[in-house]
Amino acid sequence: MKKSNIKAPGHFKNYVAKASDEDLSKALKNSTKRFKKLLDKIPGKKVNYAYAEGKWTIKQLLQHIIDAERVFVLRALWFGRKDASPLPGFDENNWAFHAKVDDRKWKDMVQEFFELRASTERFFASLSDDVLKTEGSANNHLVSVAALGFVSAGHVEHHIDIIEERYLHSKKEKPEDEKSKKVKSADKKSKK
Repeated sequence: MKKSNIKAPGHFKNYVAKASDEDLSKALKNSTKRFKKLLDKIPGKKVNYAYAEGKWTIKQLLQHIIDAERVFVLRALWFGRKDASPLPGFDENNWAFHAKVDDRKWKDMVQEFFELRASTERFFASLSDDVLKTEGSANNHLVSVAALGFVSAGHVEHHIDIIEERYLHSKKEKPEDEKSKKVKSADKKSKK
């Protein structure tokens, strides 16, 4: 199923757009690889770091990613099995508060994510195009099974960007153009 062929409600469109490939299976695999690279470079002393008062720590953010992945896959399973019952939304802040990640080991959480993601990848790979087109109501919005797969991929990509930018400050700057370099060079020479 191609990303360009799916419908997603407004609040999910950003996540779908962040999915790095038009093919669902590739988008999930790409976000898994990118997340692994990121998690491998997070120092142990940073996992309990929050970049501002009232913001989640990296551990809390990982738990949120795990929880949201479970919700997206449950919704996809629900709709894919043709259950017409609408599903509720979830309060991510309430869930984060009650997750109590301070009692959890970082290594166990990382392992849990990758085991869950492997299951997510296998689940979506097992679905036919007809099932992927199936829609259901979640949080009072119609969403397709395929859209939920792309949301899973894009949600991880979204949080990779947040961790890099706000927690690790490692997001690459845009390369300067030649004119900017010349101006900076001239400024340095004039100050000498």
